[in-house]
Amino acid sequence: MAVVVFGSINLDLIFALPRLPAPGETVLGPTTRIEPGGKGANQAVAAARDGARVVMAGAVGRDALADGALRLLREAGVDLSRVAAVEASTGCAAIAVDPGGENAICVGSGANLLARADQVEDALLGPATTLVLQMEVPADQTVALVARARAAAARIVLNLAPAAPLPEATLRAVDVLVVNETEGAWLAADLGCAATAGALRDRLGGVAVVLTRGGDGAEVAASHAAWHAPAWPVEAADTTAAGDCFAGVLAHRLDRGETLRQAVDRASAAAALCCTRSGSQGSVPLAVETETAMTRGTGDEGGVAKGDLRR
Repeated sequence: MAVVVFGSINLDLIFALPRLPAPGETVLGPTTRIEPGGKGANQAVAAARDGARVVMAGAVGRDALADGALRLLREAGVDLSRVAAVEASTGCAAIAVDPGGENAICVGSGANLLARADQVEDALLGPATTLVLQMEVPADQTVALVARARAAAARIVLNLAPAAPLPEATLRAVDVLVVNETEGAWLAADLGCAATAGALRDRLGGVAVVLTRGGDGAEVAASHAAWHAPAWPVEAADTTAAGDCFAGVLAHRLDRGETLRQAVDRASAAAALCCTRSGSQGSVPLAVETETAMTRGTGDEGGVAKGDLRR
Protein backbone atom coordinates (compact mmCIF):
# COMPACT_ATOMS: atom_id res chain seq x y z
CA MET A 1 0.00 0.00 0.00
CA ALA A 2 1.16 3.51 -0.77
CA VAL A 3 -0.20 6.99 -1.22
CA VAL A 4 1.18 8.78 -4.27
CA VAL A 5 0.59 12.53 -4.37
CA PHE A 6 1.00 14.49 -7.60
CA GLY A 7 0.68 18.18 -6.86
CA SER A 8 2.02 21.53 -5.81
CA ILE A 9 4.88 22.38 -3.47
CA ASN A 10 5.10 25.93 -2.12
CA LEU A 11 6.68 28.08 0.52
CA ASP A 12 4.02 30.01 2.42
CA LEU A 13 4.33 33.52 3.87
CA ILE A 14 1.64 33.80 6.54
CA PHE A 15 0.48 37.19 7.85
CA ALA A 16 -1.62 37.45 11.02
CA LEU A 17 -3.78 40.53 10.47
CA PRO A 18 -6.47 42.30 12.49
CA ARG A 19 -8.72 41.98 9.42
CA LEU A 20 -8.43 40.84 5.81
CA PRO A 21 -7.57 43.71 3.42
CA ALA A 22 -10.23 45.21 1.19
CA PRO A 23 -9.26 45.87 -2.46
CA GLY A 24 -6.57 48.54 -2.55
CA GLU A 25 -6.10 48.52 1.23
CA THR A 26 -2.90 47.86 3.19
CA VAL A 27 -3.39 46.25 6.61
CA LEU A 28 -0.45 46.02 9.02
CA GLY A 29 0.09 42.95 11.16
CA PRO A 30 2.58 42.24 13.94
CA THR A 31 4.30 39.15 12.53
CA THR A 32 5.10 37.05 9.48
CA ARG A 33 5.59 33.29 9.63
CA ILE A 34 7.28 31.26 6.87
CA GLU A 35 6.19 27.64 6.41
CA PRO A 36 6.15 24.96 3.74
CA GLY A 37 2.84 24.71 1.88
CA GLY A 38 1.16 23.92 -1.42
CA LYS A 39 -1.92 21.74 -1.65
CA GLY A 40 -0.05 18.69 -2.88
CA ALA A 41 2.68 18.91 -0.25
CA ASN A 42 0.16 19.64 2.51
CA GLN A 43 -1.82 16.53 1.61
CA ALA A 44 1.32 14.42 1.41
CA VAL A 45 2.42 15.54 4.88
CA ALA A 46 -1.08 14.94 6.27
CA ALA A 47 -1.11 11.38 4.93
CA ALA A 48 2.44 10.71 6.17
CA ARG A 49 1.79 12.11 9.65
CA ASP A 50 -1.28 9.88 9.82
CA GLY A 51 0.97 6.88 9.16
CA ALA A 52 0.97 6.41 5.39
CA ARG A 53 3.90 5.51 3.17
CA VAL A 54 3.88 8.49 0.82
CA VAL A 55 5.56 9.29 -2.48
CA MET A 56 5.47 12.95 -3.60
CA ALA A 57 5.73 13.97 -7.26
CA GLY A 58 5.98 17.65 -8.19
CA ALA A 59 8.50 20.38 -8.89
CA VAL A 60 10.52 23.04 -7.09
CA GLY A 61 12.94 25.65 -8.39
CA ARG A 62 16.71 25.66 -8.19
CA ASP A 63 16.51 28.56 -5.76
CA ALA A 64 16.78 29.52 -2.11
CA LEU A 65 13.11 28.72 -1.44
CA ALA A 66 13.25 25.04 -2.40
CA ASP A 67 14.81 23.65 0.78
CA GLY A 68 12.30 25.45 2.96
CA ALA A 69 9.41 24.24 0.81
CA LEU A 70 10.56 20.61 1.17
CA ARG A 71 11.51 20.70 4.86
CA LEU A 72 8.39 19.20 6.44
CA LEU A 73 7.99 16.65 3.65
CA ARG A 74 11.47 15.39 4.52
CA GLU A 75 10.75 15.43 8.24
CA ALA A 76 7.56 13.41 7.66
CA GLY A 77 9.52 10.75 5.77
CA VAL A 78 7.91 11.40 2.39
CA ASP A 79 9.76 9.89 -0.59
CA LEU A 80 10.92 12.90 -2.65
CA SER A 81 12.72 11.01 -5.41
CA ARG A 82 10.00 12.04 -7.91
CA VAL A 83 10.27 15.77 -7.11
CA ALA A 84 11.99 17.58 -9.99
CA ALA A 85 14.26 20.62 -9.66
CA VAL A 86 13.45 22.94 -12.57
CA GLU A 87 14.49 26.30 -13.97
CA ALA A 88 11.64 28.30 -12.44
CA SER A 89 10.97 29.88 -9.07
CA THR A 90 9.69 27.62 -6.30
CA GLY A 91 5.95 28.12 -5.80
CA CYS A 92 5.10 30.72 -3.18
CA ALA A 93 1.87 31.73 -1.41
CA ALA A 94 1.00 34.81 0.63
CA ILE A 95 -1.69 34.00 3.21
CA ALA A 96 -3.51 36.62 5.26
CA VAL A 97 -5.33 35.30 8.35
CA ASP A 98 -7.74 37.30 10.53
CA PRO A 99 -8.39 36.74 14.28
CA GLY A 100 -11.36 34.48 13.46
CA GLY A 101 -9.26 32.13 11.36
CA GLU A 102 -10.59 33.25 7.97
CA ASN A 103 -7.99 33.61 5.26
CA ALA A 104 -7.23 35.16 1.89
CA ILE A 105 -4.55 33.57 -0.28
CA CYS A 106 -2.45 34.63 -3.27
CA VAL A 107 -0.26 32.06 -5.04
CA GLY A 108 2.64 32.39 -7.48
CA SER A 109 2.69 28.95 -9.12
CA GLY A 110 6.26 29.03 -10.44
CA ALA A 111 7.80 25.55 -10.67
CA ASN A 112 4.42 23.89 -10.08
CA LEU A 113 3.53 24.73 -13.68
CA LEU A 114 6.37 22.45 -14.80
CA ALA A 115 5.23 19.35 -12.87
CA ARG A 116 4.71 16.47 -15.30
CA ALA A 117 2.61 13.31 -15.06
CA ASP A 118 5.48 11.13 -16.28
CA GLN A 119 7.30 11.82 -13.01
CA VAL A 120 4.96 9.12 -11.67
CA GLU A 121 6.13 5.96 -13.44
CA ASP A 122 3.77 3.12 -14.34
CA ALA A 123 5.31 0.86 -11.68
CA LEU A 124 3.91 3.17 -8.99
CA LEU A 125 0.36 2.84 -10.28
CA GLY A 126 -1.60 -0.28 -9.44
CA PRO A 127 -4.34 -1.73 -7.21
CA ALA A 128 -2.17 -1.20 -4.10
CA THR A 129 -1.77 2.53 -4.80
CA THR A 130 -3.95 5.48 -3.82
CA LEU A 131 -3.27 8.43 -6.12
CA VAL A 132 -4.03 11.89 -4.72
CA LEU A 133 -4.50 14.90 -7.01
CA GLN A 134 -5.44 18.57 -6.74
CA MET A 135 -5.61 21.52 -9.14
CA GLU A 136 -2.45 23.57 -8.54
CA VAL A 137 -0.44 21.83 -11.29
CA PRO A 138 -1.28 21.84 -15.03
CA ALA A 139 -4.70 20.32 -15.66
CA ASP A 140 -3.56 18.45 -18.77
CA GLN A 141 -0.99 16.59 -16.67
CA THR A 142 -3.66 15.66 -14.12
CA VAL A 143 -5.89 14.39 -16.94
CA ALA A 144 -3.07 12.24 -18.31
CA LEU A 145 -2.22 10.78 -14.91
CA VAL A 146 -5.85 9.97 -14.09
CA ALA A 147 -6.15 8.02 -17.36
CA ARG A 148 -3.02 5.99 -16.60
CA ALA A 149 -4.04 5.36 -13.00
CA ARG A 150 -7.52 4.24 -14.03
CA ALA A 151 -6.05 1.80 -16.55
CA ALA A 152 -3.78 0.43 -13.81
CA ALA A 153 -6.70 0.02 -11.35
CA ALA A 154 -5.26 2.44 -8.79
CA ARG A 155 -7.60 4.20 -6.36
CA ILE A 156 -7.91 7.87 -7.34
CA VAL A 157 -8.79 10.68 -4.92
CA LEU A 158 -9.26 14.07 -6.59
CA ASN A 159 -9.52 17.27 -4.56
CA LEU A 160 -10.94 19.73 -7.10
CA ALA A 161 -9.23 22.69 -5.46
CA PRO A 162 -8.95 25.37 -6.52
CA ALA A 163 -11.98 24.76 -8.73
CA ALA A 164 -11.01 24.56 -12.40
CA PRO A 165 -12.30 22.72 -15.48
CA LEU A 166 -11.49 19.08 -16.16
CA PRO A 167 -13.03 16.87 -18.84
CA GLU A 168 -16.14 15.09 -17.61
CA ALA A 169 -14.53 11.78 -18.55
CA THR A 170 -11.69 12.53 -16.11
CA LEU A 171 -14.10 13.39 -13.30
CA ARG A 172 -16.01 10.17 -13.93
CA ALA A 173 -12.77 8.16 -13.78
CA VAL A 174 -11.93 9.06 -10.16
CA ASP A 175 -13.03 7.02 -7.17
CA VAL A 176 -13.52 9.83 -4.65
CA LEU A 177 -14.09 13.52 -5.40
CA VAL A 178 -13.48 15.95 -2.52
CA VAL A 179 -14.80 19.52 -2.76
CA ASN A 180 -15.68 22.28 -0.34
CA GLU A 181 -18.86 24.32 -0.56
CA THR A 182 -17.42 26.88 -2.99
CA GLU A 183 -15.83 24.26 -5.24
CA GLY A 184 -18.95 22.11 -5.15
CA ALA A 185 -21.14 25.03 -6.22
CA TRP A 186 -18.76 25.85 -9.07
CA LEU A 187 -18.69 22.26 -10.28
CA ALA A 188 -22.46 21.87 -10.01
CA ALA A 189 -22.98 24.98 -12.13
CA ASP A 190 -20.49 23.66 -14.69
CA LEU A 191 -22.22 20.27 -14.85
CA GLY A 192 -25.76 21.63 -14.66
CA CYS A 193 -26.88 19.88 -11.47
CA ALA A 194 -27.71 20.76 -7.86
CA ALA A 195 -24.83 21.63 -5.55
CA THR A 196 -25.21 18.60 -3.30
CA ALA A 197 -23.04 15.54 -2.87
CA GLY A 198 -25.85 13.28 -4.06
CA ALA A 199 -26.56 15.29 -7.19
CA LEU A 200 -22.87 15.45 -8.10
CA ARG A 201 -22.51 11.71 -7.54
CA ASP A 202 -25.48 10.97 -9.79
CA ARG A 203 -24.34 13.40 -12.48
CA LEU A 204 -20.89 11.80 -12.54
CA GLY A 205 -22.14 8.25 -12.80
CA GLY A 206 -21.67 7.09 -9.23
CA VAL A 207 -18.35 8.69 -8.25
CA ALA A 208 -18.20 8.99 -4.45
CA VAL A 209 -18.43 12.68 -3.46
CA VAL A 210 -17.37 14.27 -0.17
CA LEU A 211 -18.62 17.85 0.07
CA THR A 212 -17.37 19.76 3.12
CA ARG A 213 -19.58 22.55 4.44
CA GLY A 214 -17.49 24.10 7.19
CA GLY A 215 -19.41 24.38 10.45
CA ASP A 216 -22.33 22.49 8.90
CA GLY A 217 -20.26 19.33 8.55
CA ALA A 218 -19.84 17.25 5.42
CA GLU A 219 -22.19 15.65 2.90
CA VAL A 220 -21.05 12.25 1.66
CA ALA A 221 -22.60 10.38 -1.25
CA ALA A 222 -21.23 6.98 -2.27
CA SER A 223 -22.66 4.47 -4.70
CA HIS A 224 -24.35 2.52 -1.88
CA ALA A 225 -25.40 5.27 0.54
CA ALA A 226 -25.48 8.96 1.41
CA TRP A 227 -25.08 10.54 4.82
CA HIS A 228 -24.22 13.70 6.75
CA ALA A 229 -21.13 13.86 8.94
CA PRO A 230 -21.69 16.53 11.62
CA ALA A 231 -19.04 19.10 12.43
CA TRP A 232 -16.59 18.75 15.29
CA PRO A 233 -17.22 21.69 17.66
CA VAL A 234 -13.86 23.41 17.82
CA GLU A 235 -12.94 27.07 17.83
CA ALA A 236 -10.96 27.70 14.66
CA ALA A 237 -7.70 29.62 14.99
CA ASP A 238 -6.67 29.19 11.33
CA THR A 239 -8.39 27.13 8.62
CA THR A 240 -5.52 27.49 6.12
CA ALA A 241 -4.47 23.84 5.75
CA ALA A 242 -7.54 22.09 7.14
CA GLY A 243 -8.98 21.08 3.78
CA ASP A 244 -5.68 19.57 2.71
CA CYS A 245 -5.37 17.78 6.03
CA PHE A 246 -8.83 16.31 5.45
CA ALA A 247 -7.97 15.10 1.95
CA GLY A 248 -4.60 13.62 2.91
CA VAL A 249 -5.90 11.70 5.91
CA LEU A 250 -8.95 10.54 3.96
CA ALA A 251 -6.69 9.12 1.24
CA HIS A 252 -4.50 7.33 3.76
CA ARG A 253 -7.45 5.73 5.52
CA LEU A 254 -8.90 4.51 2.22
CA ASP A 255 -5.45 3.18 1.31
CA ARG A 256 -5.51 1.18 4.56
CA GLY A 257 -8.75 -0.47 3.46
CA GLU A 258 -11.12 1.45 5.73
CA THR A 259 -14.64 2.27 4.56
CA LEU A 260 -15.47 5.72 3.25
CA ARG A 261 -17.48 6.40 6.41
CA GLN A 262 -14.53 5.48 8.62
CA ALA A 263 -12.14 7.51 6.47
CA VAL A 264 -14.36 10.60 6.58
CA ASP A 265 -14.68 10.40 10.36
CA ARG A 266 -10.92 10.13 10.81
CA ALA A 267 -10.21 12.91 8.30
CA SER A 268 -12.77 15.14 9.99
CA ALA A 269 -11.15 14.73 13.37
CA ALA A 270 -7.70 15.52 11.96
CA ALA A 271 -9.00 18.57 10.10
CA ALA A 272 -10.71 19.83 13.23
CA LEU A 273 -7.43 19.64 15.14
CA CYS A 274 -5.67 21.38 12.27
CA CYS A 275 -8.15 24.27 12.54
CA THR A 276 -7.22 24.88 16.18
CA ARG A 277 -3.59 25.67 15.26
CA SER A 278 -2.08 28.58 13.43
CA GLY A 279 -0.11 27.91 10.27
CA SER A 280 -0.32 25.85 7.13
CA GLN A 281 1.56 22.56 6.73
CA GLY A 282 2.95 22.67 10.25
CA SER A 283 -0.56 22.63 11.75
CA VAL A 284 -1.32 19.11 10.48
CA PRO A 285 -1.65 16.69 13.43
CA LEU A 286 0.22 13.46 14.05
CA ALA A 287 -1.69 10.16 14.10
CA VAL A 288 -1.46 9.87 17.88
CA GLU A 289 -2.96 13.35 18.30
CA THR A 290 -5.92 12.49 16.08
CA GLU A 291 -6.42 9.17 17.86
CA THR A 292 -6.37 10.88 21.25
CA ALA A 293 -8.90 13.48 20.14
CA MET A 294 -11.23 10.81 18.78
CA THR A 295 -10.91 8.71 21.94
CA ARG A 296 -11.68 11.69 24.15
CA GLY A 297 -14.65 12.65 22.00
CA THR A 298 -13.39 16.10 21.07
CA GLY A 299 -16.29 16.32 18.62
CA ASP A 300 -19.64 14.69 18.00
CA GLU A 301 -19.56 11.90 15.41
CA GLY A 302 -17.16 13.35 12.88
CA GLY A 303 -17.48 16.06 10.29
CA VAL A 304 -15.39 19.12 9.74
CA ALA A 305 -14.36 21.94 11.99
CA LYS A 306 -15.89 25.37 12.08
CA GLY A 307 -14.79 27.50 9.19
CA ASP A 308 -14.54 26.75 5.47
CA LEU A 309 -11.81 24.21 4.71
CA ARG A 310 -10.19 26.21 1.93
CA ARG A 311 -6.70 24.80 1.64
